[in-house]
Amino acid sequence: MRVLLVEDDDLIGCGIEAGLRQAGFTVDWARDGHKASLALDTTSYELVLLDLGLPRVPGMDLLKRLRDAGKDVPVLVLTARGTVVDRVGGLEAGADDYLGKPFDLTELIARCRALLRRAQGRSVEVIRYQDLSVNPVAQTVEVAGTRVSLTSREWAILMQLLANQGIPQSRSRLEESLYGWQEEIESNAIEVHVSNLRKKLGAKLIRTVRNIGYVVEKE
Repeated sequence: MRVLLVEDDDLIGCGIEAGLRQAGFTVDWARDGHKASLALDTTSYELVLLDLGLPRVPGMDLLKRLRDAGKDVPVLVLTARGTVVDRVGGLEAGADDYLGKPFDLTELIARCRALLRRAQGRSVEVIRYQDLSVNPVAQTVEVAGTRVSLTSREWAILMQLLANQGIPQSRSRLEESLYGWQEEIESNAIEVHVSNLRKKLGAKLIRTVRNIGYVVEKE
């Protein structure tokens, strides 16, 4: 799952980025509103973490632009502005949730996962698909009750496909879910990771869609 973090405070941003990566997210970090706007125009994200007190383009303006453009990506607002007026203003501008600073990193990650569940139409954390049981919190996968070990890349691809059941994911879209701005895209990596997933989880789980990409069929 690729997340855009928009935060101008280096100390806070470093902590959030490290925590999200540890929790299995791919993270892009924009330190001002202008860079965040460019990122949102060029990249697909599953979630945006948005500070309101940003240089160049204020966070509230960025949020309004995002919603005016018809983009429904979940947005979690992070801000030191803790008044009721500020919270209501952010929610009415299109934010999906609000977390005041200072906050606990574990709560932040829990709220991120809750927003993703809501966006995917799930009410529980564990994802069950045929004989698969996937726990995003523990980052574990079981096949018919047997634990299977996945690499971080394999995990990211599996989560992307399960989150978009029935919707073919192109190679470029899968690459976006794997690689952040500072990471070099490996040649043929998607094909290799999909092949490994089929060996570990079953050959029929992921179907190749000719000239498009890969899909996990919707149950």
